[in-house]
Parts: sequence; structure tokens; C-alpha cells
Amino acid sequence: MTIENQTTSRTDVTATIQSQIRIAIADDHAIFRDALCRLLSIETDLSVVAHAEDGLRALEILRQHQPDILLLDLSMPRQGGLATLEALQSIDIKTRVILLTASDNESEFVQALTLGTHGIARKQTDADLLIYGIRRVFSGEVWMDPSTAAALMRHSVSPSHIASPLHQMQARDRRIPMLSSRQNEVVNLIAQGFKNADIAAKLCLSQQTVKSHLHSVFATLRVSDRLELALYVIEQFCRFRSSDSLGLNQTTANNQQVPLYTGC
Repeated sequence: MTIENQTTSRTDVTATIQSQIRIAIADDHAIFRDALCRLLSIETDLSVVAHAEDGLRALEILRQHQPDILLLDLSMPRQGGLATLEALQSIDIKTRVILLTASDNESEFVQALTLGTHGIARKQTDADLLIYGIRRVFSGEVWMDPSTAAALMRHSVSPSHIASPLHQMQARDRRIPMLSSRQNEVVNLIAQGFKNADIAAKLCLSQQTVKSHLHSVFATLRVSDRLELALYVIEQFCRFRSSDSLGLNQTTANNQQVPLYTGC
């Protein structure tokens, strides 16, 4: 699956931020934690206000400092990232969480999203991209780096992990626009990483017909490209994994959903 970067500039995002973003870091590796702290402190709109070496200490600093953003390591002693996310659900704190991980376990990514994380970034992510993601999440969006989005997409369309295909989700929730059976077939193949030529061959269609179906899908689901389509499917998958109100699927009174972004 091709994951393309968003074209919105970092300058545009920074311009919308009127005050410093207060950040807390929770990671058990002191060298990584200190390096990240120094890196973020270079940015004039970012301020690291506290750090912790495990999830239990992270909860303490959240109560004490109430930062805007928590950069939370997935794997830590005493209490890891997922357990910390679960604990946060019972605490009245407005801090938005970005999960940091060196893991390739897509099941953990899905679990983190259902527990309400607002972002996911692998520790291999470029520093500039992470900073961009912090600003996105602070502005109210859900963000993940492109490689994580691609991994989640592959995971969410696997028959062993998703109980209902998209058209069954649509039947269960009227807010999800209906697609035709053929359009759903195209969406499922895109989600598995197939290009237009491959989809055409598999469905015995011309490439022009596949493009026509894609344009119709984009218009129906109100997405602009394959990346946004992939994120849309991830969003629906994660929302159906939990009946709670999720950071990934917060809705407003006019039924508009929190935008999802990857890349920059």
C-alpha cells in the first residue's frame, strides 16, 4: 500500500498555535528521554515540563503538571503504555497522548487506539515528523506516522482481525455512507495494497473502470486520496472495536469527525 505524505506545511500548522505546547515524556530509557527533551526544547513553541521513567510516575506528573501532550513509551517497567492509557480513562485530564514505540505489533497499535491515544509514532520516526505530529495532535487531530498507518491498514483488513467488512459496518451504522458491492471490493483491495492495474485484473475490469469506482468512493466517503481512504477504514475498524467514545472517533453535534493525519 502506498502511503503518501500530507502536503500541509509545518509553517501552516505552527501558525495556528498561539501558545507554547506543554509536553511530558514517559520513557524508561534515560538517554532517549533526555535526548528527546533537548530536541523538543529547541522548538520555540514546545516546552518539556516533566518526564517520567514508567507509567505510574507518568500518571503522577500528569496530575501535577497537566501538560497538553504526553509522549508515552509503549514498553516500560512497572506500568507500560497500554496500561497507562487504560488508567487515564478514569482520570479527568485533558492531556492528549502520543504513543512512542519500537514495536511492529499492529495488535498493540489497535489496542492503543481503542484506549484513546491521539497519535502513534515509531521511535525510528524522523524528529521533524514527530514535532509535526505533536503540533497536529495539539490542534485537535489524530495523527500517526505513515509506516504505522500502513501497518494498521494491513492489520485492519485481515480476515482474522476484522469481524465485519465495510459494507456490514455500514449496515450497522447509518452514519457510514453506503457503497456498492463492487465499490467495497475495490476498497478492500486498495486496503491490501493493490494498485489499480492489479485491482482491474482481479475484478476483470478495465483500469478506467477502477478509477471511476475510486472517484465515486472518494466522493461518497468525502476523502481525497488513497491515504485518507485507508485512514477512514482504520477509523471505522477501531470504532467498532469499542463502544466507548474514542479519541479516534470523537464526533461533534453536526456529526463531523476528528480529522486523521499521517505524514506531513
